[in-house]
Amino acid sequence: MTDPRQPPAADRLQTDRPHSARVWNYLLGGKDHYPADAAAGEMILKTFPDIAGIARDQRAFLARAVRFLTGEAGIRQFLDIGTGLPTANNTHEVAQWSAPESRVVYVDNDPLVLTHARALLTSTPEGACAYVDADVRDTGRVLDEAARTIDLTRPVGLTLLGIMGQLPDEEDPWDLVRRLLAALPSGSYLALADGTDTSETMTRAIDAYNASSVSSYHLRSPARIAEFFDGLDVVAPGVVRIGAWRPEPGRDGEHLPPGHAVSGVGRKP
Repeated sequence: MTDPRQPPAADRLQTDRPHSARVWNYLLGGKDHYPADAAAGEMILKTFPDIAGIARDQRAFLARAVRFLTGEAGIRQFLDIGTGLPTANNTHEVAQWSAPESRVVYVDNDPLVLTHARALLTSTPEGACAYVDADVRDTGRVLDEAARTIDLTRPVGLTLLGIMGQLPDEEDPWDLVRRLLAALPSGSYLALADGTDTSETMTRAIDAYNASSVSSYHLRSPARIAEFFDGLDVVAPGVVRIGAWRPEPGRDGEHLPPGHAVSGVGRKP
């Protein structure tokens, strides 16, 4: 649903400046980006070549987390904020593969993301998919619109992948997550991943990206990212480097890349 308080979609595209979702799409090998996004992606790759691996690892973590939530945790409702451009293993595809009745609400404020989502992210007949045009900061609108599709009195899987890094410390993203979780009942889960400030070259690459992008990204220490899970029962193995969270068989121990991102899943008591 379009937010009448936002500028028209055409005005928000800003194809002459890189947008995070489109740059991420470029790093994942997608086709849904503009020259400015490709240029920003190439600049980051030259400075920090491992960034493409982080992009792939984040998508792989999403699939593993959603499989855990539908399988072991029994979650059938998902609120995916900061959707990004559709690619393989989108939230509803993973959830509905094992639980066709799953209901998913995607939230993003990039008009290109929403256009593609509406065209490509189609639900099973038993479940549902909805798409909300809103900024994550507008938690009231996000929750009000989500409630049209999912029942906020029943447990929800909240996914925030790479989105909290787009908010600076002074906007207190930790409080934003607390507000979102406060609206969800006991038994809900948070799945979150973000980049860390553990690499000097990655920090330089992100600084250069921030200088020209519409939005900015803020790397944080693993300890600060772990604070998003305060008050939750963190699922084993905890808040760990992204490839180490319940890796697929053959992807454990020495086979894991070093990575400069962490992820975790926590349950609301």
